[in-house]
Amino acid sequence: MSLQSKLLKSELTTELDSILNYWSERTIDDQNGGFVGQIDFNDHIIANAEKGSVLNARILWTFSASYQITKNENHKKLAARAFEFLSAYFYDTQFGGLFWSINEDKTPKDTKNQIYALAFAIYGLSEYYVISKEEKALEIAKNLYQKIQEHSYDPVNKGYFEAFTRDWQPIEDLRLSAKDANEKKTMNTHLHIIEGYVNLYKVWKDEKLLEVIIELLETIEKYFINTKTGHLRLFFDENWKEKPDVISYGHDIEAAWLLQQCAEISGNETLIANYKKHAVQIAEATKEGLDTDGGLWYEYNPEKEELTAEKHWWPQAEALIGFYNAYQLTGKEEYLDIVYKNWKFIKKHIIDQQNGEWVWGVYPDYTAMKKDKAGFWKCPYHNGRACIELIQRIQD
Repeated sequence: MSLQSKLLKSELTTELDSILNYWSERTIDDQNGGFVGQIDFNDHIIANAEKGSVLNARILWTFSASYQITKNENHKKLAARAFEFLSAYFYDTQFGGLFWSINEDKTPKDTKNQIYALAFAIYGLSEYYVISKEEKALEIAKNLYQKIQEHSYDPVNKGYFEAFTRDWQPIEDLRLSAKDANEKKTMNTHLHIIEGYVNLYKVWKDEKLLEVIIELLETIEKYFINTKTGHLRLFFDENWKEKPDVISYGHDIEAAWLLQQCAEISGNETLIANYKKHAVQIAEATKEGLDTDGGLWYEYNPEKEELTAEKHWWPQAEALIGFYNAYQLTGKEEYLDIVYKNWKFIKKHIIDQQNGEWVWGVYPDYTAMKKDKAGFWKCPYHNGRACIELIQRIQD
């Protein structure tokens, strides 16, 4: 291992500890239970903010996965806290789904079943099972998987529909967030369903689940990966008619390594070979979004020829893994150089050196975007996972 790689691994180990410390010290909600729903840009806790299931599931995953590296008993306790809160207040025992959000008094707020959220719950619960052997966690994960298969799976055209009401009826607004197209099948949700399903398969070797995983990897390859451009297609109707949209550099580079990892866990040799090729092609295409300072731009609209000139925190985290993975596949030093340069950018502009955690992002002049430090979409999952993945990948 080179000195530069050794230093990178050391710094990422320190940064993982720093991220976990922030969430351990700043986000515990002693008044209402679980974790606070929102911390603003100035590190002020927003009193009585609603709490999102995705945030809670990602906290559950992060502390469960991190404990396997840190062996810090407090991290295990916080994973248990996240599990207990999710199972008690987000999991819908009546209809078998997951509330999108709850009020500060723990009553349901938005009761829709957004499949993206169920997928993250499966991801977090199965990771928690690894460290706890808590049968209830595995049981809920299996139940959520069965509900997705029962209600969201499209037996005619394959793939998965986005969202439903609490009692699993069709819903008009399918969007994850206001910026998304209101379409029935999206790359983002499929990416995280496969992520959750594969994590579940690691602890529950069910043959039917494996068949579902293999079919889903084939579906993603067929519809979402544009092998002409190396970018992802993002939005489709139920019949797989594409609604052209932006190039999302963060999703591109995240999918590059994550789908390859999923294929490897499936054990299907054809898919493994294919997804290794996709990982390199997508990484190569993502280079279009790199700035000279090592940061990765957010999005590009090919139709309007417009760049969203922002560098958000999470694409930087995914770039670390995706380009390191491309280096591992090819041995090309240029990918490793991108990782080093991207990490340098993160340290200088994204990590909040004063208060801990990462800022939402920066504008071209490097002023920080005044958005949440913790919230519905600001979680320890992307940056925590980047640290974990590279710590494990960089060999001593």
